[in-house]
Amino acid sequence: MSPRPRHTTPRAVALVAGLAVLLGPLVPAAAASAAPGDAGVVIAEVYAKGGSANAPYTNKFAELYNPTTASVSLAGWSLQYRSATGTGAFTAADLSGAIAPGGHYLVQMSSNGSTGAALPTPDAVTTLNPAGASGVLVLSNAATPLTLPAGSVSSTTPGVVDALGWGLASVFETSAAELGSGNGTPTSYVRTDFADTDVNSADFTQQSQVTPQNSGGGGTTPTDPVPVPDPVSEADVTIAELQGTTDVSPWAGLTVTTRGVVTATYPTGGLNGYVIQTPGTGGALDLGTHLASDAVFVYSASTVGSVELGDHVEVVGGVTEFNGLTQVVVTGATSLTVLDEPAVAPLPATLGFPATDAQRESLESMLVLPQGGFTVTDTYTTNQYGEVKLAVGDRPLIQPTEVALPGSAEAAAVAADNAARAVTLDDGQSTAFFTNQSAPVSYLSNEDPVTVGAAVAFTKPVVLEYRNGVWKYQPTTTVTGETPYADLPVTFEDIRTDAPLEVGGDVKLASFNVLNYFTTTGDSIPGCTFYRDRAGAPLTVNSGCDARGAANAESLARQQVKIVTAINALGADVVSLEEIENSARFGKDRDEALRILVAALNDAAGGAVWDYPRSPAVQPANPDVIRLAFIYKKAVVEPVGESTILVGSAAFSNARQPLSQAFRPVGGDAGSTFVAIANHFKSKSGGTGPDADAGDGQGGSNGSRINQANALVAFAAEREAAAGTDKVFLLGDFNAYSMEDPIEVLRAAGYVDLGSTETDEYSYVFSGLSGSLDHVLASPAAAEVVTGVDIWNINSGEGIGLEYSRFNNNVRPLWQPDQFRSSDHDPVVVGVDLLADVIEPTDPTQPIDPDAPAQPGPPADPAAPAAPGGTVPAGQGSTTADGLAFTGSDSVAAWVALALGLLTAGGTLLVRRRRTSSGA
Repeated sequence: MSPRPRHTTPRAVALVAGLAVLLGPLVPAAAASAAPGDAGVVIAEVYAKGGSANAPYTNKFAELYNPTTASVSLAGWSLQYRSATGTGAFTAADLSGAIAPGGHYLVQMSSNGSTGAALPTPDAVTTLNPAGASGVLVLSNAATPLTLPAGSVSSTTPGVVDALGWGLASVFETSAAELGSGNGTPTSYVRTDFADTDVNSADFTQQSQVTPQNSGGGGTTPTDPVPVPDPVSEADVTIAELQGTTDVSPWAGLTVTTRGVVTATYPTGGLNGYVIQTPGTGGALDLGTHLASDAVFVYSASTVGSVELGDHVEVVGGVTEFNGLTQVVVTGATSLTVLDEPAVAPLPATLGFPATDAQRESLESMLVLPQGGFTVTDTYTTNQYGEVKLAVGDRPLIQPTEVALPGSAEAAAVAADNAARAVTLDDGQSTAFFTNQSAPVSYLSNEDPVTVGAAVAFTKPVVLEYRNGVWKYQPTTTVTGETPYADLPVTFEDIRTDAPLEVGGDVKLASFNVLNYFTTTGDSIPGCTFYRDRAGAPLTVNSGCDARGAANAESLARQQVKIVTAINALGADVVSLEEIENSARFGKDRDEALRILVAALNDAAGGAVWDYPRSPAVQPANPDVIRLAFIYKKAVVEPVGESTILVGSAAFSNARQPLSQAFRPVGGDAGSTFVAIANHFKSKSGGTGPDADAGDGQGGSNGSRINQANALVAFAAEREAAAGTDKVFLLGDFNAYSMEDPIEVLRAAGYVDLGSTETDEYSYVFSGLSGSLDHVLASPAAAEVVTGVDIWNINSGEGIGLEYSRFNNNVRPLWQPDQFRSSDHDPVVVGVDLLADVIEPTDPTQPIDPDAPAQPGPPADPAAPAAPGGTVPAGQGSTTADGLAFTGSDSVAAWVALALGLLTAGGTLLVRRRRTSSGA
């Protein structure tokens, strides 16, 4: 059958024929073999006001159209709806049957009332209930409800064949169609000439001729378009009057006329509007007396391309509140007038981020030049939405339980401080870069990194607004990934470092979570599903199998080079590893993945630098697919005895069993031995009964982590006794912040949390809050020999787009073979002094520098025998081959006796650190 004409288009049939020629090769000849996403079916018309006053039809409907030359089966397809502001899953309605070439398919939906005639016989009857002014409809080739993020989608988005977002919709194709008129004005959204350019605002027109048509040809055929009437202004108001002194405009729901100077404009990227501000306002403001904003956002896809910064304009439109943002909705070109009369340009208000919501409301949409310090507090959503979350002041926002006891008044005060200091720097668009991967991500780059903890300075005015539930600084024009750094409204401090801070000591210990390092790749196991890059190539395992890491050898190589680069630059001699593959779960030697990683480390280091303790004979009966491990530098330390895994403990039935290994420096004696125990406690997810989330900030499964901490204390005491040392270090990912119950259990047992006491850094960022899940805790004797601590911030504060798992997810390459974002946790490094001091006597017959000041000493004991030459008195240590005294673990009394003996002999004491190797 021939398609009916749309609007004023006698050439509609020719156009469809042309589309059929163009799209025909992309569409299979038989409906049963139509490929999802390639079928060419489009949403042709949406009527969302059925049953309302003046409605021509009782029910709402969506009409589909097949512009191809082949029948398309709808088996397994669905039509799905979500409200304009919805964030969860869509509501899906199943479809069936097929659409003939050039045919239509009518989907009946719900109704607002009883007004209007019945629709032509529908091809599908659903209960979908879209709103007339704003909403999102998606034609899907799947029956499962979609959960699309906000932003632009297209037929390349998984599950999406076609989509229409209108009004204030958060999901759309490129940009949403214009806001709908009131339900009493019977209009529908109609696709002009069936054109599908993947731009809703261009493809759909709102008109008052409603034209449903079903697969049998039943329906109406319009002859001439019936335009939507221009809005009629009900009042002429200033912007301050329009805004009012609360968070809701007193003119909401009415149509008004107002005027202002254009201070920001967003013709691309999905915001579809511009900001106008009353001439001459801004500058130095007193927030105590400035109660109403002098600026407002104008939402108008149809007129945003007609204005420029600095234009003085008059607009006529409806006043609405979009998720708390007051805006004027202008629906047609006749509702915008660019005025000839001159206007004084608004000045940016120069002030810090207002402390209260009321003060912020008084500046909503106004031009500001923020004053004072700001700090990057989160970059996770930078890769998703092109926004950077900031904190007022010189520190990021902090997890309350990192610095205060859970549930305490102090923790509540930290949470309140976080809320008062949080503001987001946006990019002037609503692009979702997870789905719109052909646009380079805003702000994110390796050349000018944006890292949590970096200082931020505003160099250009921005607009303060409330959008998507948070306060934002919006640039005055859209920022993209191609915007030169000098043109950004801010500068970011570069705080990256090539190595951790120097922590001193004979031996350096570290903890490193290696982010599911699996050498058994997903493509080698049946059933694995994958996260894929924008070309469809698999990157990482999603589900369906035990593998958790890279999808294939290429992806593993990208993951491995980052981990290897980071560990070799860490400067540590003993490293505990968390989230490394337990190869025994795949029928291999348990140490297989560990062996491969160590080989890669040695290749990069240029020699046999690293080794690992082999797995013990006694192993857990129910091990996780990830495990704990140690690696060490052979020239610096050596294992003492075999490693030991805590087996048989019910506390670790839902976590990784701790791994213990004793070490000592190469050439050291028994007194230099220490025990290192690697840990990875239960995560904060899940939990019922005693493990349920108590709402105190510690998350789920806290009871399990408390039990694991208690079991670890007992295990550590056992291993300490077995190794004959009182120096014990507990390392790893404890999944608990520094003031939470599990860490308190370890403190109560005498352990010192070195990261929280010796640094002001944090190892993890979650939901924009910084804290440490990764710890190195020392027994009292171990804490005595600690020389320094650093948390090397190379991972948690970096954009996730730099990770191997996001390779080729965006048109701009962000992955690099360096240490940054090698994991999602930051390594903790600790220096310790384990080797004894060396006492070297000088020859008393050698002349003494007469300019050197005399050193007073204790009176000599005349009964004490003098030590001859370079010989150490008997019982006070031993002598090395080079004649240097090595006291090992001799007592302090021996040190004192040796010193007295040397002094009475007229010698000079030289103390130096004995090293038996040149290891790093």
